[in-house]
Amino acid sequence: MGREADTIHTDKGTIGRLQALIHELRDNAKVILHLQDGSTMQGIVAVVPTTQTFVDGDGTEGINGVVKLIDNDRPDWSATVSLDTIARVEHLDSVGYGTSQT
Repeated sequence: MGREADTIHTDKGTIGRLQALIHELRDNAKVILHLQDGSTMQGIVAVVPTTQTFVDGDGTEGINGVVKLIDNDRPDWSATVSLDTIARVEHLDSVGYGTSQT
């Protein structure tokens, strides 16, 4: 993953919201992500996301994160979604915190 992101955040409120999303996006959880633009993305969380330090196009350093979704029914498909674009997470299964893929 590169160090550049379209958007970065430095305010504690937004960073706290990103960290709260991470707790909803557990390994192997089947989810629908409702995005801020009104669209949705459905898949299985491939890896628990983390917040990371990125740099935006102006060289400003801040925080963001991404979640990678996969779909076993579409093996060639995957999507990487910026955490700050997620409005809410809808769970389609009961995968809980700490569940691993093994």
